[in-house]
Amino acid sequence: MKDFIVDPDTLDFSKVVADIDEIRKYNPQRFEMEQLTAIVHEDPENVICVGYKDITDQEFWVRGHMPGMPLMPGVVMLEAVAQVCCYCCHKYKLLGDAMVGFGGLEEVKFPSPVVPGDRLVVMCQQLKLRKPRLIICRFQGMVNRTIVVEGILKGIPIPVDYLKSLGTAAKPS
Repeated sequence: MKDFIVDPDTLDFSKVVADIDEIRKYNPQRFEMEQLTAIVHEDPENVICVGYKDITDQEFWVRGHMPGMPLMPGVVMLEAVAQVCCYCCHKYKLLGDAMVGFGGLEEVKFPSPVVPGDRLVVMCQQLKLRKPRLIICRFQGMVNRTIVVEGILKGIPIPVDYLKSLGTAAKPS
């Protein structure tokens, strides 16, 4: 994955396509789990989406990962990736009306760190779609034109009704 999915020079961060309120219409994550600040590029024809997360010193992980040397955990970077892919998948109903979750990751690399003060820019592009069962996207995350995370993400429908039934059954009466 040597080439950028979208040329960073073409991204205009002053022209937000979707702010946090618009993202919330498509993504279920809230509070500490919201890992996007905005979406700045959508290409429905080529199924490409670009969003970003401004990393502050107030992130939930800063205090403990690692004290005195805060590094954004790789799993949190992958959550940001998943949320950009999820936004695109839900907005364009790529897997129908299903809620989309992680189905797998391949070829994931973290060549550079992300720290408070960085803007993590995440790009995703659909590679394959097996509606309504699977979407496969390649992704890249960058800070200042340097790749910090890249790989392949597989998204699958989440059995929401089944999971809700488990939650109801597990509640004390």
